Amino acid sequence: MVLARTDSAPWLRQALLTLLLAIDEGVHIVDDTGVTVYYNAQAGELDGLEPESVIGKHILDVYPSLTRESSTLLKVCRTKRPLLSEQQTFTNFKGQRITTVNMTLPIVVDHRLVGAVEISKNITAVRELSEKLLDLQSLNSDYKEESPNAQYRSAAKHTFADICGQNPKMVELKSLAQRAAATTSPVLIFGETGTGKTLLAEAIHNASRRRHRPFIVQNCAAVPETLLEAMLFGTTRASFPSAENRPGLFEVAHKGTLCLDGLSTMSIALQGKLLRALQEGCVRRIGDAKQRPLDVRLLSIMSEDPSLAVRRGTLRADLFTRVSVVTLRVPPLRERRDDCVLLASHFVNHYNRLFARRTIGLSEAVTRLFAAYAWPGNVRELQHALEGAMSTLEGDIIEPAHLPYDLREGRSIALPATHFSPVESLSAGRSLHDALAEVETRLIEQAMQQARGNVTLAAEILRIPRQTLQYKLRQARSSEM
Repeated sequence: MVLARTDSAPWLRQALLTLLLAIDEGVHIVDDTGVTVYYNAQAGELDGLEPESVIGKHILDVYPSLTRESSTLLKVCRTKRPLLSEQQTFTNFKGQRITTVNMTLPIVVDHRLVGAVEISKNITAVRELSEKLLDLQSLNSDYKEESPNAQYRSAAKHTFADICGQNPKMVELKSLAQRAAATTSPVLIFGETGTGKTLLAEAIHNASRRRHRPFIVQNCAAVPETLLEAMLFGTTRASFPSAENRPGLFEVAHKGTLCLDGLSTMSIALQGKLLRALQEGCVRRIGDAKQRPLDVRLLSIMSEDPSLAVRRGTLRADLFTRVSVVTLRVPPLRERRDDCVLLASHFVNHYNRLFARRTIGLSEAVTRLFAAYAWPGNVRELQHALEGAMSTLEGDIIEPAHLPYDLREGRSIALPATHFSPVESLSAGRSLHDALAEVETRLIEQAMQQARGNVTLAAEILRIPRQTLQYKLRQARSSEM
């Protein structure tokens, strides 16, 4: 990070101080010797320290659990190279073990290093939760390196009998999936949110020779990047302070199936490590030199077209080739509306058993409504609509009045037309980029209004991944501040 001299721009110092006071993350700045020159209140809350007790002191005097090698600030001062996403664990003055993700940058003035700045985010709770999850998964799988023939219990509940559909697209999909289940080849399943991709993955596992072995599903977008690698490959005590010897999900899924949801949300670097593990058939825990040969079948799930993800650069082409030996596209419900009645009958029977009811089925009006509706939430939206209807139903026939308001009014079939005109905006002197950005903003606002603030449903209406919508919403909030 290169800064102009503050004496040549007197307002710059105050602007930077205002920014540092406003952000939520901890900010710690040291000079080139490691003495603290700035330390904000958020960093104090994170470390359990008062800023006054830190400023003017060397970093190792304040953090006795750190060393010159483990301190990210001192490392940057020594190497003059930035660390963009470094995990660090330390003991604060209250005796608490804290794990942070740090972005640490060198400060250069007139081509000379004068210090380093670090922005820290507390991930202690998330890391502890992920470790507990790994411990539970490892316990449930009963994985033992010295006993590769130990028996496992599968977590997959559904079979091909649970996949309802007489539409030709669904018949062909089930046929392809059943043939793929008989092999050990990697399978890539993609389709819109709510189409039943995980259900299909469970059915493939339960129809395979691995059905009595583990079936592990991990949503890659639900775990911070710095923790996902540890969850996949495992850790050793030498990985980082407070790390334990823990097997990763590949080891937990040994002899079974590992299902990864959201491959394109991984960083390109982590995708490369995943590719190497798949090609070599072994994994190495973080901080360990030992290679552990494993037998794991990989099923991958994506909510976007994988070819489009490759073109966008969010999915490595070589990883795509490796995981898509068999590719299965789950069609959205609007492409198989003739299955709506069959699916509805399945869900009615399910909730009859669950709620101890005797609902007969749908009225003719509801059947016509289902056939005309666009189903942006796909099968999941249909299931939730019927669950809601049967939760309040007094008779034995589901009528339109029992359905969610937006569904019976057909309001989610398409977004309302916008009155915004990009041409008018351009003629007013705005760029094409600005015009398109405003169109996007208005469409997102309309989708969020339709979904009543539900990000998942709004993403389904816009037909984009939920993670993409969350990113755009965060961008919009930051631009308003």
